[in-house]
Amino acid sequence: MSARGHAFGIDIGGSGVKGAQVDLATGLLTHDRIKIATPQPSTPDAVAGAVAELVAKAGWDGPVGLTMPCVVLDGEARTAANIDKAWIGTDTRALFSAALGGREVTVLNDADAAGLAEDTYGAARDLDGLTLLLTFGTGIGSALLYNGTLVPNSELGHLVVDGAEAEHLAAASVKDREELSYPQWAHRVSTVLRTLEDLFWPKVIVAGGGISRDHEQWIPLLTNRTPVIPAVLKNTAGIVGAAMAVADGIAP
Repeated sequence: MSARGHAFGIDIGGSGVKGAQVDLATGLLTHDRIKIATPQPSTPDAVAGAVAELVAKAGWDGPVGLTMPCVVLDGEARTAANIDKAWIGTDTRALFSAALGGREVTVLNDADAAGLAEDTYGAARDLDGLTLLLTFGTGIGSALLYNGTLVPNSELGHLVVDGAEAEHLAAASVKDREELSYPQWAHRVSTVLRTLEDLFWPKVIVAGGGISRDHEQWIPLLTNRTPVIPAVLKNTAGIVGAAMAVADGIAP
């Protein structure tokens, strides 16, 4: 990693825009994260305004890393999940840089940012080979890293498993909606994981998302062959990964 100093990360989601300064030596936030409700509708200009407001509140005047629930290629948002569809085709780097007075910005997918953070500071720290991070929430986000190098925009939650998209089969939201028990849900998750491990052969799978807080109730029930470990950074992972990305010049 390039810097031992501080960087600023912002994690943009469907309900909140969250940001903080990060100590890159430790991966810890230097202060409580600042949160602003995601504007509704969450159009590009409205969200850019919220980002500018958050950075002003923090008193930060340097480069900013940002995550979005989108596939991001060369700064352009190609998809939009849980955020206004007007984002599709938006030059996110130009938008946020202009909103922040022309400063340097980096924008990447939110699950990719979480994967970077967990690989460097969290559950997959110091592990070699291929790491697969999956975030179980409304959908299933994914990040692939090989020896710490990100393979961006994997979007494995959309892979078809048993005739359905993986996230339609085994997202945490599906467990709630269908009122599945942990054993029932773990069976579905295992089906998804077996498909992914047959394709990618990861050394370890890191399970994130809010449901990872209850990992004792379902990770031991999984029947796939690859070790599955719970994420460590929880709700700070996106912020930390965004800060890493801007400090290290990671720009998918």
